[in-house]
Amino acid sequence: MAIVSSLTAAILSPLGEHLLNRMLEEPTCPGEACEGKNPGRQGCDEDARTFKPATGNPAVLQLRYSEECQAVWAKIEHGGKGDLVTVEVSGGTKRAAEINYGDDQYTPMVHVGDDEFEVSACAVPKAGGAGTYEYYCIHGTEATAWR
Repeated sequence: MAIVSSLTAAILSPLGEHLLNRMLEEPTCPGEACEGKNPGRQGCDEDARTFKPATGNPAVLQLRYSEECQAVWAKIEHGGKGDLVTVEVSGGTKRAAEINYGDDQYTPMVHVGDDEFEVSACAVPKAGGAGTYEYYCIHGTEATAWR
């Protein structure tokens, strides 16, 4: 009985839930249920494609899109502590995340549906900080060259 209880607790933990979803290879939150959630924990990063301008991208900002999850999120790779990364759906939700340590961070997901959409992602240097880049944004749609 103790073994069954331990196994059940492990499966129901966030890590257990994440591992179970990975084994099933299905996202746990397709559609609107993905709004505001972590793409990695929900399995949405499995099919995600990326848009990252190769030049003129000082913070190495990117948009990630999961068609299966009908969601987008933004990621910054070369920021600094206190910098923000934002993602916003035109006419919809905006999400942001702050770099607390290291130099990268990604936002929670925003729902885009399975039809046409427009999104913007921005790298926002810490106010008053000695950043290595200035406020920078990129834009994408369902027709963007996602890779």
